[in-house]
Amino acid sequence: MKNNFFNKPVTDIRSKPDSKSEVTSQILYGEKFQILSKKKSWVKIKTDFDNYTGYIKRNKFLKNFKPNKKIYKLKSTIFKKQNGKYIPTKNNLYLGSGISTTSENKNYLEYEKNKWVKKQDTQNINHSEKNFIKILKLFLNTKYLWGGKTAKGIDCSALIQIFFYYNRVFFPRDTKDQIKYSKKNGNNKLNKGDIIFWKGHVGLCINKSRFIHAYGPKKKVLIMPTFSTIKIIDKTANLKIKKICNIKRIRFVRNLVY
Repeated sequence: MKNNFFNKPVTDIRSKPDSKSEVTSQILYGEKFQILSKKKSWVKIKTDFDNYTGYIKRNKFLKNFKPNKKIYKLKSTIFKKQNGKYIPTKNNLYLGSGISTTSENKNYLEYEKNKWVKKQDTQNINHSEKNFIKILKLFLNTKYLWGGKTAKGIDCSALIQIFFYYNRVFFPRDTKDQIKYSKKNGNNKLNKGDIIFWKGHVGLCINKSRFIHAYGPKKKVLIMPTFSTIKIIDKTANLKIKKICNIKRIRFVRNLVY
């Protein structure tokens, strides 16, 4: 199976080849994937980063792609050059998206014909960001969206995964798989960087008493007191903590090769 690279800012990955089926995740610009099968206007894909499978609309995708930059802002406006001026469009590229630059000037990078982003919004493709709190806090007040993974909307497991995706380090997409992949802490004391897992929910401690998560009932990403959050989830959803794992215990090994 040949490699393909996604060439739109973002699109939904669905559980079935039907626009009314459940959105299970999303795919970002520059993501590598393989086509498993084709069905009318749909293709079944498997993403290279996390081996996620689902359906996206059939299209002409990039075949030869060697990214040298990636988006380092929550979202980066796409510009068009007209009469020597850079005109903002209504479209954006999103955090972690890889691009292959074809031209540049002092302030802008061209990644497709007459599609430009600000140079200051990017980092080199191999840039490593170890400050996980910095990445997660970018999404504060972003709306909760089941299956989402961008500034337009994000869910709880994607909020954790996006830190790893930016660094091109493998981490599963769904909470149930994240629980299995993560190593349990040796004690139950909560500290900075602890990921707390429930059945179907996950979030991260930014310190010993505060907790960030994409929280469905509040419809956004927010920071809440950790222990009261645990009590609220127990009371409203009847869910107990399944596992606590510190983010620093997860293997930080790059897995994407272009």
